[in-house]
Amino acid sequence: MAAIPTEPRHVAVIMDGNGRWARHRGLPRSAGHQAGLEAAREIVRQAPQHGIQILSLFAFSSENWLRPKTEVHALIRLFGQALEQEIDRLVQNGIQIQFIGDRSGFPGRLQAAMLNAETVSGDGKRLKLVIAVGYGGRWDLCQAARMLVRRVRDGTLPEDRIDETEFETCLATGGLPDPDLFIRTGGERRISNFLLWNLAYSELYFSDTLWPDFTVAHFEEALNDYRGRQRRFGRTPGQVRCGRQA
Repeated sequence: MAAIPTEPRHVAVIMDGNGRWARHRGLPRSAGHQAGLEAAREIVRQAPQHGIQILSLFAFSSENWLRPKTEVHALIRLFGQALEQEIDRLVQNGIQIQFIGDRSGFPGRLQAAMLNAETVSGDGKRLKLVIAVGYGGRWDLCQAARMLVRRVRDGTLPEDRIDETEFETCLATGGLPDPDLFIRTGGERRISNFLLWNLAYSELYFSDTLWPDFTVAHFEEALNDYRGRQRRFGRTPGQVRCGRQA
C-alpha cells in the first residue's frame, strides 16, 4: 500500500446531475442522460492514459427503478443503444467490460447484450470498465450473505472460515481491488448506496460540476487532488512517513 499516491489503479464514479443539466436548459431528462453518455465516453477514453486500470461507473442503481416509468424506459433504451453502438469500439481499444448488479429486471434482449459484451471484450487488457446496473451496495451485501449461508449449509464452507477475504469473494465485485479514488459529480456529498463494502478506505472527491459538463480537465483536477493526499489505512502519519506498515 503506497503512502503517497501517484495514480489511482481503480477509480469509481457516480455520474450525477444529468436531470438537472437538462432542466436548466429546458430539455427533457432524456436529453441529459444522452449528454451524460457523451461525457462518459470521454472519461473512458482518457482513463488509460493516466495509468488507470479499472474504471467503475454507476449507471443505474437499484433505487432508480422507483423513478417515473417513462424515465426508466428511456434509460434502458439509451443503455441498450449505447451498448450496441459502442461495443466494437471498446473491443478494438482493448477495453474489457464487466457488469455488476441484479440484471433480472432488465429485458431479456438487454441481458443477452450485456453477456455478449462481457464475452467479446474478455481479452481486453488496456482498461477494465465496470458498469453497475441494477446495483445497490446493500443488495450486494445481502446477496453475498445469502451465498455464504448456502455454502455453510451445503458443507463447502466451515463457519469459522468466514472472514473479510471469504466475504469479498461473494460480492458482485469479487476479484476487483477496492477503488483508490471515488468521484461524485453534481454537488451531492454522499455515496448513495454505491460499493458500500469497497469504499472503506477510498479517497473521496466531490465535484459541483454536473456530469454532462464534467470534462477531461475536471477529471484531471480530481486526479491531482488524489495525488496530494496521504493514504494511511489506519496507520499514523509518522508510520506512513517512515514507511512502516504497523
